[in-house]
Amino acid sequence: MTQSVGKALASLAKLLAFALLFSALGACGMSSLTSGIGGGLFGGKKSTKSDVGSVSEDQLLAAAKSDTGSLAGVSGEAAHGCPRVQVWGRDGYVTIYEQGRVGDALAVMHRGEITKTARECNIEPGRVTVRYGFSGRVLLGQKGKSGRLSLPVTVFVSDAKRERIATDKVRVDVSVALDNPIGYFSVVRAVTFNIPEGSRPGEYEVYVGFDRNVPGAG
Repeated sequence: MTQSVGKALASLAKLLAFALLFSALGACGMSSLTSGIGGGLFGGKKSTKSDVGSVSEDQLLAAAKSDTGSLAGVSGEAAHGCPRVQVWGRDGYVTIYEQGRVGDALAVMHRGEITKTARECNIEPGRVTVRYGFSGRVLLGQKGKSGRLSLPVTVFVSDAKRERIATDKVRVDVSVALDNPIGYFSVVRAVTFNIPEGSRPGEYEVYVGFDRNVPGAG
Protein backbone atom coordinates (compact mmCIF):
# COMPACT_ATOMS: atom_id res chain seq x y z
CA MET A 1 0.00 0.00 0.00
CA THR A 2 2.76 2.38 0.99
CA GLN A 3 4.66 1.50 -2.19
CA SER A 4 1.56 2.30 -4.32
CA VAL A 5 1.12 5.67 -2.60
CA GLY A 6 4.82 6.43 -3.20
CA LYS A 7 4.49 5.65 -6.93
CA ALA A 8 1.37 7.82 -7.16
CA LEU A 9 3.13 10.74 -5.48
CA ALA A 10 6.14 10.33 -7.78
CA SER A 11 3.88 10.37 -10.86
CA LEU A 12 2.09 13.47 -9.57
CA ALA A 13 5.43 15.21 -9.00
CA LYS A 14 6.51 14.43 -12.59
CA LEU A 15 3.23 15.78 -13.99
CA LEU A 16 3.59 18.96 -11.90
CA ALA A 17 7.17 19.47 -13.08
CA PHE A 18 6.11 18.99 -16.72
CA ALA A 19 3.26 21.46 -16.29
CA LEU A 20 5.64 24.08 -14.86
CA LEU A 21 8.12 23.51 -17.72
CA PHE A 22 5.39 23.81 -20.35
CA SER A 23 4.13 27.02 -18.72
CA ALA A 24 7.65 28.51 -18.75
CA LEU A 25 8.16 27.62 -22.41
CA GLY A 26 4.81 29.14 -23.26
CA ALA A 27 5.79 32.37 -21.54
CA CYS A 28 9.06 32.48 -23.49
CA GLY A 29 7.18 31.98 -26.73
CA MET A 30 4.82 34.85 -25.99
CA SER A 31 7.74 37.10 -25.15
CA SER A 32 9.36 36.45 -28.53
CA LEU A 33 6.06 36.98 -30.33
CA THR A 34 5.28 40.30 -28.71
CA SER A 35 8.74 41.86 -28.75
CA GLY A 36 9.42 44.33 -31.53
CA ILE A 37 5.87 44.61 -32.92
CA GLY A 38 4.94 48.27 -32.66
CA GLY A 39 5.19 48.44 -28.89
CA GLY A 40 3.84 44.95 -28.16
CA LEU A 41 0.91 42.69 -28.93
CA PHE A 42 -1.58 45.33 -27.79
CA GLY A 43 -0.34 48.02 -30.17
CA GLY A 44 0.90 51.41 -29.09
CA LYS A 45 2.75 54.10 -31.02
CA LYS A 46 6.26 53.36 -29.85
CA SER A 47 8.55 52.83 -32.83
CA THR A 48 10.77 49.79 -33.09
CA LYS A 49 14.30 50.41 -34.30
CA SER A 50 15.80 47.48 -36.15
CA ASP A 51 19.54 48.09 -36.14
CA VAL A 52 21.45 46.12 -38.72
CA GLY A 53 24.90 47.40 -37.90
CA SER A 54 25.79 51.07 -37.90
CA VAL A 55 25.60 52.73 -41.30
CA SER A 56 28.29 55.37 -41.73
CA GLU A 57 30.20 56.72 -44.70
CA ASP A 58 33.54 56.10 -43.00
CA GLN A 59 32.70 52.46 -42.32
CA LEU A 60 31.50 51.88 -45.88
CA LEU A 61 34.53 53.65 -47.32
CA ALA A 62 36.87 51.49 -45.25
CA ALA A 63 35.02 48.37 -46.40
CA ALA A 64 35.23 49.42 -50.04
CA LYS A 65 38.98 49.95 -49.75
CA SER A 66 39.52 46.60 -48.05
CA ASP A 67 37.35 44.83 -50.63
CA THR A 68 37.12 41.68 -48.53
CA GLY A 69 33.69 40.14 -48.93
CA SER A 70 30.43 41.56 -47.56
CA LEU A 71 30.27 44.16 -44.84
CA ALA A 72 29.79 42.17 -41.63
CA GLY A 73 26.52 42.78 -39.83
CA VAL A 74 25.19 45.28 -42.34
CA SER A 75 24.97 43.30 -45.56
CA GLY A 76 21.89 42.86 -47.70
CA GLU A 77 20.62 39.79 -45.86
CA ALA A 78 17.21 40.06 -44.21
CA ALA A 79 17.36 40.71 -40.47
CA HIS A 80 14.73 41.82 -37.97
CA GLY A 81 12.27 42.51 -40.82
CA CYS A 82 14.38 45.31 -42.23
CA PRO A 83 14.08 45.71 -46.04
CA ARG A 84 17.14 44.43 -47.85
CA VAL A 85 19.48 46.67 -49.82
CA GLN A 86 20.70 45.10 -53.04
CA VAL A 87 22.49 46.03 -56.23
CA TRP A 88 20.09 46.10 -59.18
CA GLY A 89 21.06 43.43 -61.73
CA ARG A 90 24.25 44.23 -63.61
CA ASP A 91 24.05 47.90 -62.67
CA GLY A 92 26.53 47.37 -59.87
CA TYR A 93 29.14 48.49 -62.38
CA VAL A 94 29.35 50.77 -65.40
CA THR A 95 32.15 51.30 -67.91
CA ILE A 96 32.57 54.63 -69.69
CA TYR A 97 34.23 54.50 -73.12
CA GLU A 98 35.50 57.10 -75.54
CA GLN A 99 32.68 58.48 -77.65
CA GLY A 100 31.77 56.14 -80.50
CA ARG A 101 33.84 53.24 -79.12
CA VAL A 102 31.49 51.59 -76.59
CA GLY A 103 32.58 48.01 -76.00
CA ASP A 104 36.16 48.55 -77.14
CA ALA A 105 38.49 47.37 -74.36
CA LEU A 106 41.18 49.74 -75.63
CA ALA A 107 38.89 52.77 -75.32
CA VAL A 108 37.96 52.59 -71.62
CA MET A 109 37.90 55.98 -69.89
CA HIS A 110 36.92 54.74 -66.42
CA ARG A 111 34.83 52.12 -64.68
CA GLY A 112 32.60 52.49 -61.61
CA GLU A 113 31.84 49.61 -59.23
CA ILE A 114 29.48 49.36 -56.24
CA THR A 115 31.05 46.82 -53.91
CA LYS A 116 29.36 47.20 -50.49
CA THR A 117 25.87 47.95 -49.16
CA ALA A 118 24.48 48.49 -45.67
CA ARG A 119 21.27 49.60 -43.97
CA GLU A 120 19.42 50.11 -40.70
CA CYS A 121 15.70 50.66 -40.12
CA ASN A 122 13.22 52.52 -38.00
CA ILE A 123 9.91 50.67 -38.16
CA GLU A 124 6.66 52.33 -37.07
CA PRO A 125 3.03 51.33 -37.58
CA GLY A 126 2.34 51.89 -41.28
CA ARG A 127 5.70 53.46 -42.05
CA VAL A 128 9.33 52.41 -42.50
CA THR A 129 12.47 54.54 -42.68
CA VAL A 130 15.54 52.86 -44.15
CA ARG A 131 18.92 54.51 -43.65
CA TYR A 132 20.94 52.91 -46.40
CA GLY A 133 24.47 53.20 -47.64
CA PHE A 134 26.65 51.95 -50.45
CA SER A 135 30.28 52.28 -51.39
CA GLY A 136 32.66 51.33 -54.14
CA ARG A 137 35.39 52.58 -56.42
CA VAL A 138 36.14 54.16 -59.78
CA LEU A 139 39.09 52.84 -61.79
CA LEU A 140 40.88 54.88 -64.43
CA GLY A 141 41.10 53.20 -67.84
CA GLN A 142 43.71 53.34 -70.60
CA LYS A 143 42.07 56.41 -72.12
CA GLY A 144 41.21 58.03 -68.81
CA LYS A 145 42.37 61.43 -67.65
CA SER A 146 43.28 62.82 -64.25
CA GLY A 147 40.59 64.87 -62.53
CA ARG A 148 37.25 64.78 -60.75
CA LEU A 149 34.82 62.14 -62.02
CA SER A 150 31.06 62.04 -61.34
CA LEU A 151 28.74 59.09 -61.96
CA PRO A 152 24.94 59.01 -61.47
CA VAL A 153 23.31 56.33 -59.32
CA THR A 154 19.61 55.43 -59.13
CA VAL A 155 18.04 54.18 -55.89
CA PHE A 156 14.49 52.82 -55.72
CA VAL A 157 12.22 50.95 -53.32
CA SER A 158 10.04 48.07 -54.51
CA ASP A 159 7.08 46.46 -52.74
CA ALA A 160 6.07 42.80 -52.53
CA LYS A 161 4.68 43.01 -56.09
CA ARG A 162 8.02 44.40 -57.34
CA GLU A 163 6.42 47.75 -58.12
CA ARG A 164 8.52 50.87 -57.53
CA ILE A 165 7.07 53.04 -54.78
CA ALA A 166 9.95 55.49 -54.25
CA THR A 167 12.94 56.66 -56.31
CA ASP A 168 16.02 58.73 -55.57
CA LYS A 169 18.91 60.03 -57.67
CA VAL A 170 22.45 60.27 -56.33
CA ARG A 171 25.82 61.21 -57.79
CA VAL A 172 29.13 59.75 -56.64
CA ASP A 173 32.23 61.91 -57.07
CA VAL A 174 35.83 60.76 -56.91
CA SER A 175 39.23 62.13 -57.85
CA VAL A 176 41.64 60.00 -59.87
CA ALA A 177 45.06 60.57 -61.39
CA LEU A 178 47.45 58.69 -63.63
CA ASP A 179 49.65 57.96 -60.62
CA ASN A 180 46.65 57.19 -58.39
CA PRO A 181 44.15 55.46 -60.72
CA ILE A 182 41.61 54.24 -58.12
CA GLY A 183 39.19 56.56 -56.33
CA TYR A 184 36.77 55.41 -53.61
CA PHE A 185 33.30 56.68 -52.71
CA SER A 186 30.66 56.12 -50.05
CA VAL A 187 27.10 57.42 -49.73
CA VAL A 188 24.62 57.29 -46.83
CA ARG A 189 21.04 58.49 -47.24
CA ALA A 190 17.56 57.72 -45.92
CA VAL A 191 14.21 56.93 -47.51
CA THR A 192 10.80 56.78 -45.79
CA PHE A 193 7.77 55.02 -47.24
CA ASN A 194 4.33 53.92 -46.10
CA ILE A 195 3.26 50.28 -45.97
CA PRO A 196 -0.37 49.05 -46.01
CA GLU A 197 -1.85 47.35 -42.98
CA GLY A 198 -0.98 43.67 -43.00
CA SER A 199 2.24 44.16 -44.97
CA ARG A 200 5.64 43.22 -43.58
CA PRO A 201 8.64 45.57 -43.92
CA GLY A 202 10.77 42.60 -44.95
CA GLU A 203 8.69 42.25 -48.13
CA TYR A 204 10.13 45.54 -49.41
CA GLU A 205 13.55 45.99 -50.98
CA VAL A 206 15.88 48.90 -51.71
CA TYR A 207 17.91 48.67 -54.92
CA VAL A 208 20.92 50.70 -55.98
CA GLY A 209 22.63 50.80 -59.37
CA PHE A 210 24.53 53.04 -61.74
CA ASP A 211 22.49 55.00 -64.25
CA ARG A 212 23.67 53.93 -67.69
CA ASN A 213 21.90 56.77 -69.46
CA VAL A 214 25.13 58.74 -69.85
CA PRO A 215 27.39 59.28 -72.87
CA GLY A 216 29.81 56.43 -73.51
CA ALA A 217 28.24 54.05 -70.94
CA GLY A 218 28.42 50.37 -71.64
